[in-house]
Amino acid sequence: MRQWTPQELADNLKNPLQPLQILDVREQWEYDIAHLPGSYLMPLGQLVHKMGELDTSITWVVVCHHGIRSAHACYYLERNGLNVINLSGGLDRWAKEVDLDMPLY
Repeated sequence: MRQWTPQELADNLKNPLQPLQILDVREQWEYDIAHLPGSYLMPLGQLVHKMGELDTSITWVVVCHHGIRSAHACYYLERNGLNVINLSGGLDRWAKEVDLDMPLY
């Protein structure tokens, strides 16, 4: 499983080398507190039933709070043919290293 640091994601969002989409696997209440603009919310518990909604032609950067749920999602999605990258440390690390204005919880 590939992983990116928050800085690597920020750099790739500024200068995309490939089509990327962010998949947020947290719960709605967490997403309501803080999320990356343009991210697609699909809570981990719904992933098995809804993964058919995901475009298989692009790379998905999977995010959660600390990177654990997103890692589980990445393993599942990779086994089902999707190109995925886990955000190491999740949005908590993103908020501490890239977007200091993002709320922490």
